Amino acid sequence: MPGGDQEPGHCYVGIDVGTGSVRAALVDQRGILLAFAEQPIKKWEPQFNHHEQSSEDIWAACCLVTKKVVQGIDVHRIRGLGFDATCSLVVLDKQFHPLPVNHEGDSYRNVIMWLDHRAVSQVQRINKTKHGVLQYVGGVMSVEMQAPKLLWLKENLRETCWDKAGHFFDLPDFLSWKATGVTARSLCSLVCKWTYSAEKGWDDSFWKMIGLEDLIDDNYSKIGNLVLPPGTSLGSGLTPEAAKELGLPSGIAVAASLIDAHAGGLGVIGADVRGHGLICEGQPVTSRLAVICGTSSCHMGISKDPIFVPGVWGPYFSAMVPGLWLNEGGQSVTGKLIDHMVQGHAAFPELQAKATARCQSIYAYLNSHLDLIKKAQPVGFLTVDLHVWPDFHGNRSPLADLTLKGMVTGLTLSQDLDDLAILYLATVQAIAACLWSCHKRWSLSSWVLLFWVLVPPGTSHLCRYYDKKYQVFLKMVEHQREYSAIMNGN
Repeated sequence: MPGGDQEPGHCYVGIDVGTGSVRAALVDQRGILLAFAEQPIKKWEPQFNHHEQSSEDIWAACCLVTKKVVQGIDVHRIRGLGFDATCSLVVLDKQFHPLPVNHEGDSYRNVIMWLDHRAVSQVQRINKTKHGVLQYVGGVMSVEMQAPKLLWLKENLRETCWDKAGHFFDLPDFLSWKATGVTARSLCSLVCKWTYSAEKGWDDSFWKMIGLEDLIDDNYSKIGNLVLPPGTSLGSGLTPEAAKELGLPSGIAVAASLIDAHAGGLGVIGADVRGHGLICEGQPVTSRLAVICGTSSCHMGISKDPIFVPGVWGPYFSAMVPGLWLNEGGQSVTGKLIDHMVQGHAAFPELQAKATARCQSIYAYLNSHLDLIKKAQPVGFLTVDLHVWPDFHGNRSPLADLTLKGMVTGLTLSQDLDDLAILYLATVQAIAACLWSCHKRWSLSSWVLLFWVLVPPGTSHLCRYYDKKYQVFLKMVEHQREYSAIMNGN
């Protein structure tokens, strides 16, 4: 937070809105965690690839967790409040009331989630324009960004949503508006997900070219005409109404928001690493890579000059660190994919029972079970005959191909716990291979990255093994495209 004294005893509240829950943390001025709370939030999937939430439900969860973390302390010690959230799309009318983003007309469900893939046709048409703004998203816009979702709303919900809409917010910016009454947007959201340029602003020609010229009206008031760097203090701080709902004093400073992954990236890249024996100690922050894992995984690096990499998002100027360019690789629903593979296996009930009996998470149990069955070989060798291609929700980077599907080769009739553990391992290896692919494209050292993820020092035979696994990994996507060509041919 800019400004303010740094006297002992001051505290700060951070609210993090993820895909499935809202978390709040109370920290002191040194960054020491004092309290933490979490609250699940609702999700709807009315049809395949349509994922929705409610801004009212999310705000209620923010209020609940905030009240929990400040319980029992003098709230006048709290100097500031900050939000980060998924880059989901919130739709409100001109009076800031929710509007439906669904065919059912349910206005309570007024958020199109970040992982929603309903706008496939729209993003394909946008990419065919080859407009100049696309070079700042790796050359190909993702269906998870906001322009194709806006176009879908205009083409599919014209009367019930589009014509009535007064405000389209990225979820982080909705939360800062809800707290302050200020409709300013963060550079983080608009640059990364909306094609805004920190240097040039909006590009009228892009919105006209894709059929959304009506957003230009009134100086882009519906999508943001006051854009601020992340961390900027907004308006007069917390409004009396929001303060009452959150259990905080009014007037507390509220920061312009960040996307959730970017908040994590800022924390990792800006971390004080002194005294831990890390190779990055004493090196510039531009030499660091942040890997942020959750429902999806994001890999972030910053640079003094713009770096254009096909299939890798960015370069984004001042979107995360002021004055520096950001590039972002990653893959959608990697965390969700692991859950999907494990929970869909026939041995999952047995796994749950055994993990519960040991008071362990299912993943702690799987990790220990892999150690048990590996025998004399390194654990990674258990997947010598089992290989996974992890694009069950399309490929975000570096291939930027939303049509790709997941693949598993090497299945047998086995359905026991050993089989589940090995499938889990093969899935994690596939996600790591995807990470490697992204950074080979990004011109970072793929070998160093692979060693970080999977290979202990001094084990060259493991390195050779994973090199072979990676060759199989690349063959799988090559074959998938060949199969598609065969099936779509004359």
